[in-house]
Amino acid sequence: MAKRTGLVWHEAYAWYDLGNDAGVVRPDGRSIQPDRHAYDPEIPRRFRNLLEISELAEKLVHLKPRKATEAEIRRVHTQRHVDQIKQLSALVTGGESGDFSPIPHGTFEAALLAAGGALTATDAVMNGEIDNAYALLRPAGHHATPQGSMGFCIFSNAAIAGRHLLETRGLERIAYVDWDVHHGNGTQSAFYDEPRALTISIHQDRCFPTDDGFLEQLGEGAAEGTNINIPLPPGSGVDAYCAAYERVIIPALKAFRPDFIFVPSGFDAGAMDPLGRMMMTSEGYRRLTQKLLAVADEVCGSRLVFTHEGGYSRWAVPFYGLAVMEELSGVTTGVVDPYLEWHSALGGQALLPHQDAVIETAAANVQRVPRRK
Repeated sequence: MAKRTGLVWHEAYAWYDLGNDAGVVRPDGRSIQPDRHAYDPEIPRRFRNLLEISELAEKLVHLKPRKATEAEIRRVHTQRHVDQIKQLSALVTGGESGDFSPIPHGTFEAALLAAGGALTATDAVMNGEIDNAYALLRPAGHHATPQGSMGFCIFSNAAIAGRHLLETRGLERIAYVDWDVHHGNGTQSAFYDEPRALTISIHQDRCFPTDDGFLEQLGEGAAEGTNINIPLPPGSGVDAYCAAYERVIIPALKAFRPDFIFVPSGFDAGAMDPLGRMMMTSEGYRRLTQKLLAVADEVCGSRLVFTHEGGYSRWAVPFYGLAVMEELSGVTTGVVDPYLEWHSALGGQALLPHQDAVIETAAANVQRVPRRK
């Protein structure tokens, strides 16, 4: 059944460019030859272009993003962080803030538009204008903590949209399911002591940040039990991800029963990604989206917003994104992922014992999730 699916996109997102790099290492002028930055602005543009070529774009509701206000940003981030980004962004040469977080000239305005894009999608769903949405944002947000930027992320877009719901739209509970290959440490940090938010991150164990994202991090104070990490071992494939959804993520969402679900959506758990070592496929992302749609229908009236995060394969990310968009919209385009057969045949796609052990431990943490009466 076709749904009214919103797409947030602005060409300015693709104009946010971090310049040269060499993977995640800065060229030093001596031994490291400069190369295209891993956080390549062409990747979200190629995603958007495939939506157009497949003719799915014309069946979507196109949402024009607005800029977030500083007051909206400060619901999550400190004034010091906002001021630092503004100051560095104003410099002709830009600067650097936090781990792996270049701040080129104009970053502040780009980051306001990204956070505003998340807010635009969220309000459109809340207002009943659309059923669900994908906000194809840049710069990303899920690593940005209240105190600073990190990992190519400036402001925590999905967290800002979530605070907006709690503080101005009257919702009682929200939830996050972050499937980026890297731990959603910024979102976790923003809500670690907030009992109204359930934060779930399924990620590659100690990929980035290497000192966060562990099973024993459960939230604190009145929010104990509202944070769940599933640090899967490197090499995990579709079966491991599906098992984690069925045994951890979906039961946690059904227990917490949020009024709205956000999915910080990075596609860097894909089998071709240069910054991750997982083996997800377009069909895997399709199956996870189906599971999220089903649980959203059950617990929160289908209110579901995806906010774009990482994903560094120029070739594969558009096909992962198309699979998600087909499921969200209920429209089948007929476009075939040319990489799917190869990715599906990779060894280790089946659930393995050491992966199962992590999922079993994470499943035990579901018992600590506060049940909604």
